[in-house]
Amino acid sequence: MKVIVTGATGMVGEGILFECLENPKISEILSISRKSYGIQNPKVRELIVPDFTKLSDFATDISGYDACFFGAGISSVGMNEEKFTQITYDTTLAFAKSVLSVNDSMCFCYVSGSGTDRNGRLMWQRVKGKTEDDLANLGFRSEFNFRPGVMLPFEGQKNWKWIYKVLTKIIQLFASKSVLTLAEVGKAMIKVSESGYSKTNLEISDIKKLATA
Repeated sequence: MKVIVTGATGMVGEGILFECLENPKISEILSISRKSYGIQNPKVRELIVPDFTKLSDFATDISGYDACFFGAGISSVGMNEEKFTQITYDTTLAFAKSVLSVNDSMCFCYVSGSGTDRNGRLMWQRVKGKTEDDLANLGFRSEFNFRPGVMLPFEGQKNWKWIYKVLTKIIQLFASKSVLTLAEVGKAMIKVSESGYSKTNLEISDIKKLATA
């Protein structure tokens, strides 16, 4: 399977990249980021795209792939709704439309978040909910929205902040069922890209189930 991975310079995208590197089902990886991750591996080719809304300028580079694992994203903390919508909704939809235009049989996997709800009380819930819904309607062969909670990184990941390490340890003690590993997220993405799944929105329990299938 040939896959596109976004967000390798962030924790989630980096973890998905690590799983794809280790997984024998993945033969080729195109890592798309705004800046170089700096990896040297025969399975990986880097494509630096400063503006994801202009991915269509790289149509030749992004064609011929089976799946896209979209792990790029940003926290809503300290952001207003307009800016968060621009980054989370506008950029993601523009990116997805560009890869779909040259990969009409692609599976698209989007990293959303636990609690996402288009009609939710919180701003980030609504923006991510709208993003999920509109991605599902673009016309991909299949499209899945991953809703993880706390995620544990691979050993050796660079993009894992110390404050997240502290919070993760606390959550593991009191709410272990809400914790996933990034290996589980990556494995589940690969599985649904191959075999599909009965649901489009994948909660923590679904991700765990797929990772061990």
